[in-house]
Amino acid sequence: MKKTNEDWEAKLHVHKRHLPAGGFGARLFPEFEKRAKAAAAEVLRVKTSVEAVEFVLTIARQAGARKVVSVESPLLKQAGLKSAFASAGIDFYDSQEEIATYAPTADIGISGVEFGIAESGSVCQDAYAIESRLVSTLPPTHIVFLDSNLIVPGLSEAFAILSKAFDHGYVTFITGPSRTADIEVVLTIGVHGPVRLVIIAIDECPKEGESAQ
Repeated sequence: MKKTNEDWEAKLHVHKRHLPAGGFGARLFPEFEKRAKAAAAEVLRVKTSVEAVEFVLTIARQAGARKVVSVESPLLKQAGLKSAFASAGIDFYDSQEEIATYAPTADIGISGVEFGIAESGSVCQDAYAIESRLVSTLPPTHIVFLDSNLIVPGLSEAFAILSKAFDHGYVTFITGPSRTADIEVVLTIGVHGPVRLVIIAIDECPKEGESAQ
C-alpha cells in the first residue's frame, strides 16, 4: 500500500499530542547529540530548513554524489530539496516508483524521522512505506531530518508514544551507521546498510498546510 504524505502529517500530529508534557524537547538535545556521536552518527543542528539544505548540498558535493533518493515528509517539503538538487545538477528522485528503481544505485538517501531518543542517540522512523526502508538502507549515506524539538528521554517514553500513535505498521530505530561483527567479533561498518548516518536537527518546526516546491 502506498503511504501518502497526508498519512505522515496526520501521524506526526498524533505524536506531538502524545509526547509527555514537560518530558521532552530541545533541552534533551545535548544528551541526544552526545549519544548519537558515540554511535558514529554525524549530527548537525541548524535553525532553519534553508540552512539544512545548504548542509545537505555540501555533503552531496563532498561525496561526489550524482544520484539522490528521498522520501517526502513535512520537514523535507519545507526545505525544498528537489529544486535545490535540480539547481545543483544532481539527479533527485522522490516518487515511489523512482525510489524503487534508483535506491539500489543511489549515492545518498534522505528521509524524515519521527523523533529522537536521548538515552541511546537513536532516531525513530515510521518505515511502514517500503520506499522509507529502501531509502534508509540501500544508499551508502543516509541523511535524516529531525525536528530538534521532538526528543524524548528514553526507550520507555518512545514505546509509550508508539503504543498510542500506532496500531499497525513498521517502525525502525536507527542508531548510527550499519554495523555487524563476524564470529571473531571483528566490527565492520556498512555491510548491511549505510556506512554513514548524518542527522540534521532543525529548530524550525514544519509549517502546517505549507509545502516547498
